[in-house]
Amino acid sequence: MIRHLLRIALPCLALAALVACAEMPGAEQVVAKEALRGTGDLGIVVERAAGSVLVIETTHRRTLSQIDGLGDLSHASAVYSRDARYAYVFGRDGGLTKVDLLAGRIDKRIVQAGNSIGGAISQDGTLVAVSNYEPGGVRIFDSESLALVAEIPAVYDDAGSRSKVVGLVDAPGRRFVFSLYDAGQIWVADLSKPSNPGIRKFTDIGDKPYDAMITPEGRYYVAGLYGEDGLALLDLWHMEKGVERIMPGYGRGEAPLPVYKMPHMEGWAMAGDLAFVPAVGRHEVLVIDRNGWRERARIPVKGQPIFVMARPDAREVWVNFALPDNDTIQIIDVQTLAVSRTMTPGKAVLHMEFTPRGEQVWISVRDEDRVDVYDTASYEKLAALSAEKPSGIFLAARAHRIGL
Repeated sequence: MIRHLLRIALPCLALAALVACAEMPGAEQVVAKEALRGTGDLGIVVERAAGSVLVIETTHRRTLSQIDGLGDLSHASAVYSRDARYAYVFGRDGGLTKVDLLAGRIDKRIVQAGNSIGGAISQDGTLVAVSNYEPGGVRIFDSESLALVAEIPAVYDDAGSRSKVVGLVDAPGRRFVFSLYDAGQIWVADLSKPSNPGIRKFTDIGDKPYDAMITPEGRYYVAGLYGEDGLALLDLWHMEKGVERIMPGYGRGEAPLPVYKMPHMEGWAMAGDLAFVPAVGRHEVLVIDRNGWRERARIPVKGQPIFVMARPDAREVWVNFALPDNDTIQIIDVQTLAVSRTMTPGKAVLHMEFTPRGEQVWISVRDEDRVDVYDTASYEKLAALSAEKPSGIFLAARAHRIGL
C-alpha cells in the first residue's frame, strides 16, 4: 500500500518542484534543458518565390519555423557547417546567408556578387566558397564571420576575359574544384594558405562544362558538357594524368531534343561500381561502370532527366524530369537496370532528398505549394507540408558528406 502511494505521490512532488522552480531565479535553465535538441534530423526547404526557407525535421515530418529575408532564391542551394547547426544558403542575387537552424533566424548575411550559382564548404568547415557568374570567379569566406579571405578571378585569356564558374565542389585537403563554362577548363584551388591560394588549371577539357560532381570518397571530379556529348573526368589522386574524356559521342549522331532544363550534376547517383547519369537533351539515364569509366547501359525514361539520385542503400535510383514531364518520378531498379515504378506526385516536382538512412524521401511539388514525404519501402505518402513554391530540399546530414 505504501509503495502504491509513493508511486502516485513522487511524480506529483516532482511536478510541484518543477513548477516552483519555474518561479525562482534560474528558472530559464530548466526551460532551456527542456528545449535542447540536436540537428541530425533537421534541414531546410527553399521557398523560391518568397525568398524564405522552412526549417523542417524528419523524425515527426513537420515544419519548425520559417525564415524570411534571403533574397533571390530562384536557383538556391545550401551547404552545412560541420556541427550541422548552420546552413549556408547561396542565392542567385549573389547573397550568402548563414542560417541558424536551432534559433530559426538569419545569423549573418552578405551580398558578395551580382549573380552566383552555388557554393561549397571546406573539408575542415572553416571556409565557404561561392561560385559566381558575375563577376566570373570564386570568392572564399570565413565560415564564422563571412569575412572575405580570398578571391579567385576566372580570367582565362590575355584580354582579361572572365568566365562563369560552375560545378564548384569541396575536395579533401582543403581544396575546391570548379569548371569554367566559357573557357572549357577545370581548376583545382588549394586553400591550405587562404591568403595565397594555389591554382592548378586544366584546359581544353570540352565544350561548355555546365555543372559537375565529385564522387563520394572525393577522388573523381566529373564535369558534364553542354556543347557536346561527353563528360570530362579528373582523377584528383593522379592529377598528373590530366583530364580524361569519357562517354564521348553518347548521342551517336542523333539530333538532340530541345533542352528545357539543364540536369543537376550533384544529384548523380553512385550505386556500387555504377554511376547513373542524366543524358543532356535525351530521354535516357546513362549507366557508367566506374571500373574504367565506360558505358554499361542506357535506360529509357519518360522525359529529360534532371536529378538522378540513389537511395542511400543503393538499391534504387529515383529520377525526376524537365517539362513537360515534371509531374513524374520514375524509380530504377539497380539490379535489373530498368524502370520499376512510375509516380506522379503533382505539378512541377523540382527536387528530392533522402533521409540519411533512406527510409524517407522528401519531394518538393512547386506548383501545388507543398512538400510530400514518402516511405521508400511501401511508397506510401506519409505527410504533406505546406510550402510556398518549394524547390531545393537540403538536410543537415549533408554536413558529413564530401561534395554536398
